[in-house]
Amino acid sequence: MSLTLYFLRHGQTACSRENAFCGSIDPELTSEGIEMAQAFAEAYRTTAWTAVFASPMKRTIATVNPICEALGLEIQLRDGLREIHYGQWEGLSVDKVKETYREDHIRWTADPAWYPPTGGEAAVAIATRALKVVEEIKQRYSSGNVLVASHKATIRILLCSLLGVDVGRFRYRIGCPVGSISIVEFGDHGPLVRALAERSHLSERLRSLPGT
Repeated sequence: MSLTLYFLRHGQTACSRENAFCGSIDPELTSEGIEMAQAFAEAYRTTAWTAVFASPMKRTIATVNPICEALGLEIQLRDGLREIHYGQWEGLSVDKVKETYREDHIRWTADPAWYPPTGGEAAVAIATRALKVVEEIKQRYSSGNVLVASHKATIRILLCSLLGVDVGRFRYRIGCPVGSISIVEFGDHGPLVRALAERSHLSERLRSLPGT
């Protein structure tokens, strides 16, 4: 049996609903976000989980709590799985950032690998810290299913890194809507994507909610 990682993005928050920059700030899940967490738990409760890792943010912990409580699983928190730090953009709308930090926003959208948000974190730094968690998991667990709860940018950067895609293209190559799961199996030939941004465990109503 091979090692398979299930990268789960947290459920909806007010920031994701409004498409505001949300990295180091720590909003709770909305009621719909809680529904997403419960739907994931119901759909994946029969999966034989080996371990659960999560970013230490309230929104990721709340997303995996239902399945962990139902199955008696321990959540192993790792700072490396935190979301990108958006610096001075935290909590602002995209339009506000474009207006207030125009030059920085242009540079960031052109190449976020090396150009961070104003006072924030570049994608290469996120890749370095997040991949350390993946390597830890690979060293500790040679096989089994491991759930990894994280965030939109962090998951996309991880997937690009694992698949050999330029991390500077993470915003334009990988989708990761709220409540989605991406599955990567580690076999003899390296990481293989089994599912990308899968949301069939959510109801049609939850999948159609506005926001990202």
